[in-house]
Amino acid sequence: MEIAVRLSGVAKRFGEVVAVQPLDLTIERGDFLAILGPSGCGKTTLLRMIGGFTLPSAGRIEVNGRDVTRLGPEKRPTNMVFQGYGLFPHMNLRQNIAYGLKLKKLPAAEIDRRVAAAIALVRLDEQANRTVTELSGGQQQRVALARALVMEPEVLLLDEPLAALDLKLRQAMQEELRRIHRTVGGTFVFVTHDQGEALALANRIAVMNAGRVEQIGTPEEIYSAPASRFVATFIGEANLLAGERCGDTLTTRCGIVCSAPGPDGPALLIVRPESVRRLGSQDTADVMVGGRVEEAVFLGGHVHYTLALPSAERIVLHDAIDAERAAIGSDMLAGWNRRAQRVIRDSG
Repeated sequence: MEIAVRLSGVAKRFGEVVAVQPLDLTIERGDFLAILGPSGCGKTTLLRMIGGFTLPSAGRIEVNGRDVTRLGPEKRPTNMVFQGYGLFPHMNLRQNIAYGLKLKKLPAAEIDRRVAAAIALVRLDEQANRTVTELSGGQQQRVALARALVMEPEVLLLDEPLAALDLKLRQAMQEELRRIHRTVGGTFVFVTHDQGEALALANRIAVMNAGRVEQIGTPEEIYSAPASRFVATFIGEANLLAGERCGDTLTTRCGIVCSAPGPDGPALLIVRPESVRRLGSQDTADVMVGGRVEEAVFLGGHVHYTLALPSAERIVLHDAIDAERAAIGSDMLAGWNRRAQRVIRDSG
């Protein structure tokens, strides 16, 4: 695969504050990459450095093999959709989309052709002559996308693009973004704090925490094989059982003993709630633990149980809604397949 963006030792400081620790990152052509993390982790600063809106304190940024580290945004083959959209309220939809092309002084016929194609791409043909104030939030988001895409950037950057939309509209726009990415075939990089959004949209996810990229991989890799405690708990829900690894064997506080090749020392056994099943008295599983039911919550598709273990730890599991509901305070046996668990070093 060709590399669209390459970051080498890129870092950013604001005075004494380190916003982004030195990092290396490659983004392949055609990627839909999510930069995911909590507020203040440095993800927007990283995106702005790729776009040229913020200069790095150290490192090198390449787009399509060209060093753009010190170039402004107008000189990079990138375009950015900001969280607030940045549309001109006194202009109609068509004028907003054409604005950047007019600044480049393209021929009128070329502008008309590209604007019409962009409007069709985001499915706003019937709204083309409406002003921004006459559009819904989702429609304004589409205009902002069209205005960026009409410039035909090599890399499209999106800063929390769906944060201002309600749940239903956000889900609809996720489908639109997937469709547009498939149609355009370009490289998209977007920042989000929403784990579900990252999993739904991206083919690769870079998880950031405290200015560092903790893990990068496919959604399946990030979810099924988290590399750290932070990634395991930030992406979805996870059961973490602490223990000690010695001679490639893990012994947890709650009594689980299993093979776990790796360095000696504190370690965590990680298993997702959907991989844990409620066991009857005659049932068996590769790994089994017993606990007291502390909470039982009906969540539509399943019942969400929290079990308190004798080790003072807790695990959660999902049970079928048609199963007999366990009473709070009752004992429950739970288990899972050893292939569903992962053991990592516990770095605190």
